[in-house]
Amino acid sequence: MGHRALVAYRRPDQRYDIRYSHWGGERVALGEQITAETPLADGSINPEMVGHAVSRDRILSAYLDPCTYERLVLVAPGEDYRTTTYRVCWLEWAVSHGGCRGGIVAVDTLAVDERVRIWFQATKTTLADIVEMGALSRRAAQTYLEARVCEEEDGRAYTYGEGGVDGGEYASPPDRRPEEETRLSDREDVRDWW
Repeated sequence: MGHRALVAYRRPDQRYDIRYSHWGGERVALGEQITAETPLADGSINPEMVGHAVSRDRILSAYLDPCTYERLVLVAPGEDYRTTTYRVCWLEWAVSHGGCRGGIVAVDTLAVDERVRIWFQATKTTLADIVEMGALSRRAAQTYLEARVCEEEDGRAYTYGEGGVDGGEYASPPDRRPEEETRLSDREDVRDWW
């Protein structure tokens, strides 16, 4: 399965060339391994480009699937290969058809990354239990989770896929009364979301 990361190298025109790392999402240290001498982190990053001359916003909307990736690393070769690493957070519980919501949170050390990972997993699990008990709708839980990522962790929410690519607005699933929702445990299309 791997711990996937996208690594985006800023070009002189402020766009990015994107590469993939199969195990780069496992640790924050991937950014520290990227230098002028080892721009592909000694083979940890695939040399084939996933995207070429991509805007920063389009990295999120067209490439950074929050169901697939655990990290995003932005590299500034013109600034002595300075890197900024982000933890990717999937802000939904079920795979949706069309766009899905994700969030990124900057993590500069292993301790910060571990704290954000545990905080997000605990918050999302608790909200899933509250939805499952019928006390909160999935839409309300998702809105709350997104607000917490953005406000408490200074993260940025984004829409990946349909809608996000075309610049359209994200439409969250319709809100329903808890008794009208299919119980999360009864759904066949639910993936392990962490």
